[in-house]
Amino acid sequence: MQFIKINILDLIPQRAPFLMVDELVHYDPVVTRTVFTIPQGHIFCNADGRMEEAGLIENIAQTCAARMGYEEKTDQQKSGVIKIGFIGMIKTMEIKRNPLVGERLETTITVVETVFNTSLVETKVEVNGETVATCEMKIYLTDITSRANEG
Repeated sequence: MQFIKINILDLIPQRAPFLMVDELVHYDPVVTRTVFTIPQGHIFCNADGRMEEAGLIENIAQTCAARMGYEEKTDQQKSGVIKIGFIGMIKTMEIKRNPLVGERLETTITVVETVFNTSLVETKVEVNGETVATCEMKIYLTDITSRANEG
């Protein structure tokens, strides 16, 4: 399958100020990668200009959402409709440092297994090749569709 560039807003249900990915830059059936440059004043940044832990978790979850949205949009056997997903589990979360405003996150998820509507992924968030966070995450995809489909 050839990678097709699709606007991130067509792949995920989240919108500003809760948007945590700028672009999907790689997709294959196992590995997905997004990038996100942390803007000044972002909702998940503290007064010191550091992204909070919740922001890193949400960035990982939105990378998973981008993967699922990409599959919906490019698989002719699927509906093409963005569905809502939920974090079902976070395991072995390690945050080595909180990234700063202006830094570009490169987030990679690797699918370990998918059973029905649930995927287990291993994740890594990097800044300039430095790993800043890792975890295992279980994501559950519902049949509920996003309001983003209305626009």
